Amino acid sequence: MIVGIHHAQITIPMGAEEQAREFYCGHLRLTEIVKPEELAGRGGFWLAIGDLQLHIGTEDNIERSNTKAHVAFTVEKLDHWREVLNTIDVAITDGIQIPGVRRFEFRDPFGNRIEFLELLDQKLF
Repeated sequence: MIVGIHHAQITIPMGAEEQAREFYCGHLRLTEIVKPEELAGRGGFWLAIGDLQLHIGTEDNIERSNTKAHVAFTVEKLDHWREVLNTIDVAITDGIQIPGVRRFEFRDPFGNRIEFLELLDQKLF
């Protein structure tokens, strides 16, 4: 039986960890957690988001900007996050709006598609 989701992983180019930390920990204010020693030498880093994790792995020669694959974060104050991303010149795309949700998407500095959702009706999701 599958009982939940523990983490999702996106990738960045090898050697881009500091730039990714600046974006994810600095601008998005996510918290880095310690990777197990057995995996630390593989590059990348891990982030805690509530009781889930986002793993930032390293992988070269990948065209991330052409995929629909993405991570969707629930956020509070969606307009605040729009302002934060605008101040660092991140292009935002307003997706198709659905009842009970405000949302937009953007690409991180490495081309990964990210969606921010503000749930207006908690019962819908």
